[in-house]
Amino acid sequence: MTEERYEFTSAAKKRLIITLVVGLAVLALGIVMMSSGGGHDAHGAETAEAAEGGHHAFNWMQRIWANLWINNVFFGGLALIGVFFVAIQYAAQAGWSAGIVRVPLAFGGWLPIAFVLMLVTYLLGGHDIFHWAHHDLYDPASPDFDPILDGKKGFFYWPMSEHPSVPVFWLFRLVFFFGVWYFIFTKIRSLMFEEDTVGGDSYWFRLRKLSAIFLVFFAFSSSIAAWDWIMSIDPHWFSTMMGWYAFASWWVSGLALITFVVVLLKDRGYLKVVDANHLHDLGKFVFAFSVFWTYIWFSQFFLIYYSNIPEETIYFVERWKSGHYAPFFYFNLAINFFFPFLVLMTRDSKRHSRILKIVCPAVIFGHWMDFYLMVTPGTLKDNGGFGLVEVGMLTVFVAAFLYVVLLNLSKAPLVGKNHPMLQESLHHHI
Repeated sequence: MTEERYEFTSAAKKRLIITLVVGLAVLALGIVMMSSGGGHDAHGAETAEAAEGGHHAFNWMQRIWANLWINNVFFGGLALIGVFFVAIQYAAQAGWSAGIVRVPLAFGGWLPIAFVLMLVTYLLGGHDIFHWAHHDLYDPASPDFDPILDGKKGFFYWPMSEHPSVPVFWLFRLVFFFGVWYFIFTKIRSLMFEEDTVGGDSYWFRLRKLSAIFLVFFAFSSSIAAWDWIMSIDPHWFSTMMGWYAFASWWVSGLALITFVVVLLKDRGYLKVVDANHLHDLGKFVFAFSVFWTYIWFSQFFLIYYSNIPEETIYFVERWKSGHYAPFFYFNLAINFFFPFLVLMTRDSKRHSRILKIVCPAVIFGHWMDFYLMVTPGTLKDNGGFGLVEVGMLTVFVAAFLYVVLLNLSKAPLVGKNHPMLQESLHHHI
């Protein structure tokens, strides 16, 4: 039971590669339609000469960069959340999850890919994603001089910098955070695999200590990453809750993905240590943190709504009051709160794989849409849309991410046979 290994079959690889190729074909078709139709595909917005509040006239490449950024941030966050989930289990000395922790551990294999994609996307398309990346905004002699952003330039470029050129401080944080996340992930992974051959409880104690260190670092690094990668897209606007909000969306997406992968593996005869009690716990997590995300969403929204300060309300005016994004705004609430809340409310619903296989993909897509709403209005204004480009890009990332996860999952036993709390997991009952 505890020696089982996942076999990443050639058929499974072929299906994912075909999915990736289909995604690329859809993306290419969307690009062709945009480039030949004035900047948008059939489902996009109307052509505009310039993005409102933007620095340069709109072109279809801006939408490509925006979509790359959405998927980089979302799937990079899922990889990070996988490591976060593992760290929580060890730091909390949890036993129920001993049989499933290697599923989220495999998510961490995407971290170096996310880093490279994010760095390349910024270096090639950063000026189209981030308004603050234009140098003349900080030149008092320029007609585009922005005194508000000039006051914030030290956060992006370097404290006390007078003539900013390269955002060294922003890039340093990007490299440093990914470096530490990946370093700790590789240490956790190597210790878990060594435990399989050596046994004893010394590895468990080392993993608990390392996990606690990771959680402390994660607490502030993930928040700052949310400021850098998401909130700075709207550089005149800020929210003290953005770190929590991005974390909540990443977290519930990660929980849904962990649950979905566990259910699929169980259906295919793997993870014999997992039963309805473990699924119940995972379902409770998805249910509870969907409510938590809604609490954070409402807290941020209502504080801004009733204070009614123009500098704050512009964020929601662009999303809620704009006919362009309003349908996505309401869809976001429906799929991320009402749907999982109503469907997973009963005990039985959390214990049946058929229901979880419906709810979890919906929640994952719903929170991808949440990141779409965080990024697109600020980057593209009314030039954004949802069409072939978005579908194609998302399909490519899904196929590539799953390929990396399943490849990592196949490199070691699915269950750590020498985990000191494995017996607790085998006899878990709620």
